[in-house]
Amino acid sequence: MLTKRLIACFDIIGGMVTKAMRFQDNIHVAPAGELAEAMYGAQIDELIFYDVTASAEKRGIDLDAVKDVARRVFIPFTVGGGIKTIEDMYEALKAGAEKISVDSMAVRSPAIIEEGAKAFGSQCVVLSTQVKRTPGMPSGYEVYIDGARLATGLDAIEWIRRGQELGAGEICLNSIDCDGTLAGYDLELMRLAEAAVSVPLIASGGAGAPEHLKALFTETQAQAAIISSMLYSPRMARNYSVRELKEYLTGKGLPMRPMRG
Repeated sequence: MLTKRLIACFDIIGGMVTKAMRFQDNIHVAPAGELAEAMYGAQIDELIFYDVTASAEKRGIDLDAVKDVARRVFIPFTVGGGIKTIEDMYEALKAGAEKISVDSMAVRSPAIIEEGAKAFGSQCVVLSTQVKRTPGMPSGYEVYIDGARLATGLDAIEWIRRGQELGAGEICLNSIDCDGTLAGYDLELMRLAEAAVSVPLIASGGAGAPEHLKALFTETQAQAAIISSMLYSPRMARNYSVRELKEYLTGKGLPMRPMRG
């Protein structure tokens, strides 16, 4: 059985990790490199780094921040934000990323998914999608872009199905409704997604307690969970360590990547 993955996700603004609720009211947490080093030491399975204002500000990804994080960690590291071309993907990979996440640009120019998969392999391309419950959409969910600021009119499930067809090797679904609420993942969204695609799914938005991870991994087929707030958000009454989360989940019979020592 494949092990489940726990992922720390950094929303970066000006080289600083920030935390928000429903993509608003960001508060600074720590410099990206320092927090990445701490998460690596805590034995997180993977990191995802989003330069969250790059697309809205119409600029490229912060490569200096990517390099700073990459030199401190030796685990899979995904980056996104401001990726517009194959050349941007190449520069991010050269800066130390292992995988590239495409979001807003993929909606505007879906060919970037196909081109990236052909150039670097599907395993290198992650389709990240911000979705919101929207009555009238076929699935009940709509895709948003530019840091969840702009509605696209795209149905979320139809979009991720197309993303897989174009070559995305992994899909990260972030629920705007649940983001930062600490009330649990949108399990309905994940069930709809798993029925539509066969590539690995990452759930994002809403984790606030170990029980939320158990529900995600036992009630859906998600292979990975983003748990940022649980690890370092100042909005949490208490933060959890990677070790205690893995021990809890292992105790519930879930296959987790083992801790070192």
